[in-house]
Amino acid sequence: MMCVICKNGTTRSGKATITLEREGTTLVIKGVPAQVCANCGEEYVDEATASLLLETAEEAVRTGVQVDVRQYAAV
Repeated sequence: MMCVICKNGTTRSGKATITLEREGTTLVIKGVPAQVCANCGEEYVDEATASLLLETAEEAVRTGVQVDVRQYAAV
């Protein structure tokens, strides 16, 4: 797909590091499958992956995590 940020590059399969912050919780998830722009490096995750990341973040907030770094693991 064409990158919507730089409008010059196309994306290819790769990995991303996603940082989510909410209510005093910072969650860093490494190795997330994404489409990455070859020109500017912008990262795009699909809807299913985004939903899983948000569920993981909600669980971290509920359990009182302040800072955590995790490796992505698809369910």
